[in-house]
Amino acid sequence: MRPADVLMSPQSVAQALGSTGYFADDGLATLTYLADRLQRPMLLEGEPGTGKTALAEALAEVLGRPLLRLQCYEGIDATQALYDWDFPRQILHLRAVEAVAAASGDDKPDARTLEAQLYDKRFLLARPVLRALQEAPCVLLIDEIDRADDEFEAFLLEVLSTWAVSIPEVGTIRAQQPPLVVLTSNRTRELHDALKRRCLYHWIEHPGMQRELAIVRTRMPDVGEKLAAQVVTLVQQLRAEGELVKAPGVAETLDWAQAVHALGCSRLDPEVAAATVGAAVKYREDTERVRAALDRMLSR
Repeated sequence: MRPADVLMSPQSVAQALGSTGYFADDGLATLTYLADRLQRPMLLEGEPGTGKTALAEALAEVLGRPLLRLQCYEGIDATQALYDWDFPRQILHLRAVEAVAAASGDDKPDARTLEAQLYDKRFLLARPVLRALQEAPCVLLIDEIDRADDEFEAFLLEVLSTWAVSIPEVGTIRAQQPPLVVLTSNRTRELHDALKRRCLYHWIEHPGMQRELAIVRTRMPDVGEKLAAQVVTLVQQLRAEGELVKAPGVAETLDWAQAVHALGCSRLDPEVAAATVGAAVKYREDTERVRAALDRMLSR
């Protein structure tokens, strides 16, 4: 499918994403279509490993657009998101001006002229949000926004509302075409209503049996059908029982299937599952629970 045709309808979105191995349900495909049509950001919440980040990556691939990623963390501020000045290059420029003036016998430029030269666009280091405004069309991924603080959330709200930023030394930079924005949250904290109102919202669940099996078969065609079905069935059972500190996501399902396949196994038995369980669960308590239940689960 041509990139220009991807966003023609919810059905074309689902079809294009499916070609990359990302199987979106009707709700998510519709939301993606509307995000482009209405020029609104998408806010995706859900458990880790449900495919929130992968959606942005798949969209960039099928649209043929660059993916710009801003990874949020505690303490992040506007500088990390927008821009900084290239201080070493500014110092080199000052020294070069001084050297040329000394060699030619001319007076150095006055302070105002020097300052204007130092804060020229060539010394501007664009961070992901500013780059997204400058380089559109693109896909901007703002990952794990729930890890940032309230002030950063308010800053983002302003940028996503106007698609513009003001830099005192340069002026206002406005997007010629708004980027396609995907915000993700693992819901470690509640986001403010103001940001949610600006976005189109979708909660992503873990996929069902058939959809997850299709993901594994598409992403990992070398894994046998029987092995893929066994791994997916076991992961689905682990999620359904709800006793784990952190249930495996789709990424862990893929890792587990790949680990077993790398051992040269064509099927999953309790011994192999126990040896490779670290590909799927990441807590000691979960490892013990899974190993204790493998005989029961794999005998079904």
